[in-house]
Amino acid sequence: MSIRKKYLKEKKVCRATFKLAADKLNPPDNVYLVGDFNDWNVESTPMKKGKDGSFSVTIDFPLNTIYRFRYLVDGIRWENDDAADNYELSPFGTDNSVIHIESE
Repeated sequence: MSIRKKYLKEKKVCRATFKLAADKLNPPDNVYLVGDFNDWNVESTPMKKGKDGSFSVTIDFPLNTIYRFRYLVDGIRWENDDAADNYELSPFGTDNSVIHIESE
């Protein structure tokens, strides 16, 4: 799992790419990125499957924001990102991954 952040000065956003490596998954059919930024909608942010079996998606975030998120694998299994900036306890008693988008 990985998160790559790229700050775009001309747009004043941070372009974050979330990636789940194939070796972290038992070949899933689909993976969704779910979090505060999409109101925890389990179908609004699908991740694209790469030729190597990994899944990824890129999102532009406004600066100076913090978002909680998780990956939903095959509609049944929730996964955190081991490259998250932090983790927070959710109301459901599990941890959520956290990404911090700062100003540059």
